[in-house]
Amino acid sequence: MELYPHAVCNLGAGISTGLSTVAAEEDLLDSVILTNEQGLIGGAPITGRDSGGAQNFAAMIEQPSQFDFYDGGGLDLAFLSFAEVDAHGNVNISRFGDKIVGVGGFINISQNAKRVIFSGTLTAGGLDVQWENGKTRILQEGRHRKFVRSLEQICYSAPLARERGNSALFITERAVFRVGDKGLELIEVAPGIDIERDVFAQMDFGPAIATDVHEMDARIFAPQLMGIKDETVARERRHRSQRIAEWYGSRA
Repeated sequence: MELYPHAVCNLGAGISTGLSTVAAEEDLLDSVILTNEQGLIGGAPITGRDSGGAQNFAAMIEQPSQFDFYDGGGLDLAFLSFAEVDAHGNVNISRFGDKIVGVGGFINISQNAKRVIFSGTLTAGGLDVQWENGKTRILQEGRHRKFVRSLEQICYSAPLARERGNSALFITERAVFRVGDKGLELIEVAPGIDIERDVFAQMDFGPAIATDVHEMDARIFAPQLMGIKDETVARERRHRSQRIAEWYGSRA
């Protein structure tokens, strides 16, 4: 639902690679340009054990050249995973106690993309979630909290991104947050979720709450196709009109 026509996107490792499968189901692959850091452009980047490859791609370039493009601000959207998030919207994906995973291309991608959509579960370690009749049920809570007071390492700086005019969204299986003036802000909750018990009680800090919190789109939790292609086209038309208006405003 964050995709829009002609957007140049990066799909990071983890759950984000599955976006190409959904985009194919929704007939969006010809409308957007999906890429991965390995150097593939267009088509459908592959998920799972074959992550790093792609199907029906338009071009394959050397990885350093792909990062030249990323570093130069070529990405409209980046879809990435997260391990730890703090109240400011900063992200850690690289260090956990004495275990150092490293950041790979995460910093290049996340700090230079115009908009970043982070995806992951609210907790981890034994989490068991079920969806019945469009409602979300937490059968067993994860042992590890991912929204914490302090990060062991900052791999994505939300304040720096905001200074540069970039935005970030955090999508979980039960709630959606954005990075606003007050840091992390709750904007959506999944159908069937109790905010106090299933969201706030599973975080180490209390996020800001938007004045217009609403339910996540029910189509996300249903097995049928969402039918979002027409919506993405309409959204791009609005974006284009806004950009034109802003351009004329800056020339006035």
